[in-house]
Amino acid sequence: MPCDSDAMSLPRLGSLESLPVLAHPELLAPPVHEALSEWPGAEDLAVVEIDPALADTAAMSAAYDVPMAWGANCVVVMGKREGEERMAACVVRADTRADVNNLVKRTLDVRKASFLSMDRAVEESGMEYGGITPVGLPDSWRVLVDESCLQIETAVIGSGVRRSKLLVPGRLLGELPRAEVLAGLGR
Repeated sequence: MPCDSDAMSLPRLGSLESLPVLAHPELLAPPVHEALSEWPGAEDLAVVEIDPALADTAAMSAAYDVPMAWGANCVVVMGKREGEERMAACVVRADTRADVNNLVKRTLDVRKASFLSMDRAVEESGMEYGGITPVGLPDSWRVLVDESCLQIETAVIGSGVRRSKLLVPGRLLGELPRAEVLAGLGR
């Protein structure tokens, strides 16, 4: 079992110390805190503080003894159809990559899908690069979640800032607002 509980019944992974997410808004980007304040599943979540230099999933996993298979990465993609931009946040297991050139492109119904520029992703999400998460994204963005993420007992995802991560029961990733669960999104 990848997760155990501390005395407060918060999930604990590797050497990360879990804190109640709603009690620590300083560890969240403002749109993430706002979204969590309104989300019924928030009481099942925790936040962990990390060194911001270790926000990259591989570095964080190695430093804090958290297997890559417990992480879920969020990448933002964009495509156009008849002049209309279509954006989506793709959530895939950290040990896979989003199938942008096939499944994402077909799902967005665009000729070509590519990663949104860092500047635009940061500006439009209100989150820091390297901390973008599917929680609290703009309403116009679709949220595509690989079905394998739902099987992660406690997924480590971004918090909107580089200095922390959220611990989320994987099953709840499919219950995020606007979440569309897709088979084969991560390869």
